[in-house]
Amino acid sequence: MRRQPARRPFLLPLCLAGVVVSGCSTAGSGGPAEGGEGETQQTLAAESAAAGSSGFVVEEVDQFAEPWAMAFLPGSEDLLVTERSGELHLRPADGGERIPVEGVPEVVHEGQGGLGDVLPGPDFAQDQVVYLSWVEAGDGGTGAVVGRARLVQDGGSAALEDLEVIWQQTPKVDGTGHFSHRLALDPDGEHLFVSSGDRQQMDPAQDTSNTLGTVVRLTLDGEAAPGNPLEDEGGVTAQIWSWGHRNPLGLEFGPDGTLWSSEMGPEGGDELNVVEAGGNYGWPEVSDGNHYDGGEIPDHAEGDGFVAPVTSWVPSISPGSLLIYSGEMFPQWQGDALLGALSGQALVRVDLEDGQAQGSETFDLGQRIRAVEQGPDGAVWLLEDAGSGRLLRLTPEEA
Repeated sequence: MRRQPARRPFLLPLCLAGVVVSGCSTAGSGGPAEGGEGETQQTLAAESAAAGSSGFVVEEVDQFAEPWAMAFLPGSEDLLVTERSGELHLRPADGGERIPVEGVPEVVHEGQGGLGDVLPGPDFAQDQVVYLSWVEAGDGGTGAVVGRARLVQDGGSAALEDLEVIWQQTPKVDGTGHFSHRLALDPDGEHLFVSSGDRQQMDPAQDTSNTLGTVVRLTLDGEAAPGNPLEDEGGVTAQIWSWGHRNPLGLEFGPDGTLWSSEMGPEGGDELNVVEAGGNYGWPEVSDGNHYDGGEIPDHAEGDGFVAPVTSWVPSISPGSLLIYSGEMFPQWQGDALLGALSGQALVRVDLEDGQAQGSETFDLGQRIRAVEQGPDGAVWLLEDAGSGRLLRLTPEEA
């Protein structure tokens, strides 16, 4: 086992005085189900007024059924949105009638499983290639997969063509939790990174003969990328970039090329991490949280040989997504992490400086925030995955 020196964890409270939109969220851990089941109804007008007091207003622009991810198509403001049941939608920039995308693969829509992330390829303008992740059934149970296809548009219709599976979570196991399957491309557009959850199996996250509890680094064709930390061991081990992860549901490169992940802890101990090549992040040996049955887990500590989070949350916020903001619309947020909180029902901003957390803000939105995305103009877009499943657009409050 290869271990890296630990970072000293910087635990942040759920909110800081004077920066909360409409009160400090104190939602506890979501328990074994992803992000918990708690929901609070709140009027959009109340949200807009509250959010505006901290510098932004909230606009509802659409509604979806259990949405999971979104991505803007390069060179336009057209938006792809996935629904966990297996639907993929293309929402035109002009707000016209959205287009159902045909050719989406059959998915296992159970527990936390279903259609997951969507990501345009690095040369989308030339080849229309998009990447998708979803959950499939097979020998041994279920597992996440990643596929690649061309998005073909013809007037008012759209379809995925030449879809092929290029990566499979290994091994498939029983259960319907902790698939993770977030996607990210490095700034050079040469490598595809995939987060792979521990599938609620725990121990495999410390066993590099499989890809459970890892972040993998692949070529654009889904092969193990040359130069990976364990490439000499071959097989699926050669795919691994980092390991010791639990359920990393956010994966994002910052403007400086740093790879970040947000990760759900157990009962408390949600994490924001810098993902380092060859890093072992400690699960289930260490965590700033505890087991759901009350059993204690050793905290991250200096010198324990594991990479500690940049910051962690106790109690849990259940981070379901991650954006490292780089736009012009909110210049005060540039380089900061924006996390969608599920049980926390909020947008959480972590002030990042030189890879370290300097503080945080929690904007209470009263609904589970599944996805956070930056629009071409720098607006921040959010997806709620419960209630009415709203698509929200955040813009600065006028002076």
